[in-house]
Amino acid sequence: MSTGDVAALTGGRLHGISAAPTVTGPVVVDSRLCTAGSLFVCVEGEHTDGHLHVGDAYRRGAVVALASRPVDGPAIVVDDTVRSLGFLAGGVLRRTTNCHVVGVTGSSGKTSTKDLIAAMLAHTDEATVAAEASLNNEIGLPLTVLDVDESTRHLVLEYSARGVGHIAYLCGIARPAIAVVLNVGTAHLGEFGSREAVATAKGELVEALAPDGLAILGVDDPLVDAMRLRSSARVVGFGRSEHADVRVESLTLNAQAQPRFRLVTAEGAAKVSLQLAGAHHAMNAAAAAAVGLAEGMSLADITQALGEVTEVSAHRMRVTPRGDGLLVVDDAYNANPESVRAALDALAVLADGRQGASWAVLGEMRELGANSADLHAAVGRYAATLGIEHLVVVGDGAKGISSGARAVSEWAGTVDLVSDVERATALVEAAVSGSDVVLVKASNAVALWQVAESLMRNGGQIGGAE
Repeated sequence: MSTGDVAALTGGRLHGISAAPTVTGPVVVDSRLCTAGSLFVCVEGEHTDGHLHVGDAYRRGAVVALASRPVDGPAIVVDDTVRSLGFLAGGVLRRTTNCHVVGVTGSSGKTSTKDLIAAMLAHTDEATVAAEASLNNEIGLPLTVLDVDESTRHLVLEYSARGVGHIAYLCGIARPAIAVVLNVGTAHLGEFGSREAVATAKGELVEALAPDGLAILGVDDPLVDAMRLRSSARVVGFGRSEHADVRVESLTLNAQAQPRFRLVTAEGAAKVSLQLAGAHHAMNAAAAAAVGLAEGMSLADITQALGEVTEVSAHRMRVTPRGDGLLVVDDAYNANPESVRAALDALAVLADGRQGASWAVLGEMRELGANSADLHAAVGRYAATLGIEHLVVVGDGAKGISSGARAVSEWAGTVDLVSDVERATALVEAAVSGSDVVLVKASNAVALWQVAESLMRNGGQIGGAE
């Protein structure tokens, strides 16, 4: 695309450059990722201002910068670089002729479900673009959209919300043809105030559908099931409920906590065996299967594709055996009460039958609002009732977990409250043995994944992922 075309789509004016040069490289917001022909978007962030790094971008090959003020080099100057990035992405997507957008949202499971959908659709041999990790906000989503070209058949995106109107804004950039809503939980209650308000925001994805679109809804959650009233699009429900169109039956976990279940659909029924740990992945897989059926895949191809997925994005229920036999479960990318309980369930299964002990290293679940202390205490009680033998609670924000566990009188386990990641790492490394299982989970900002990485780094040869 020429710089003149970029200026037209973003509403910008050319500075120090003609309209002729062409952007041939990627669009990036990190100057270190610039290559020949790149467009560098200057974003004013919490820790730095992209305008300060524009010289580095040019040195690495950027042909032009998208900036909110004149810079020392070729630029397209706009009022707001983030909004203009969205204008650019939306314009590029509208120029494609054969791209189906699959949008995924929910309080938990978005990224894993997005990864499953993308891996499954890749089996169709049709070009698929999907967001890396959790690129799901007003910067990450348009950057993913800008990876499409005329050959792209499937674009799989996840849509995040920190308030009402956020998903609607993202849908203005990339309107979904298929909208997947997984669940409405307690994540981000600090921003929204109630699950009903969360549902209002998540349902904006369904409202964005055209009449010929498809809403795929987790019907086990009444707040999600009710979203069918917010669109005239066709609805397919998934879950364990009897009225689910794509239904999970006879769900069990093997010794590796990997789901085994029967998937019942209008196209027939099939057995599904996943290589991912955690019962919650059965629901994620059912949502993905509903997408596959809508996109014309056979049930046999869907179940084969889902069963071949060995891992999803980093720090999400990644089960890795250490050289001495210790099992490390890194689920530290994010945390809310629902996802922590699911991870603890998997930990209990993984520990069952082994000679060693179960360890849960848990940090703060952030953005839970006024009920944060109670929600942390409930997680502690849940861990104790499962019989998790050792709890290591990291940080004052998570201390309710320790008090909740101690309140379970019949629990015979131990709990340690430590102040930071370094102390948690030292405690666990000194105490665990090769037959133990260690789960690490917290909100991403806590950086508790460092505990898992240290355990693997300092414990001998790393084995392959389960």
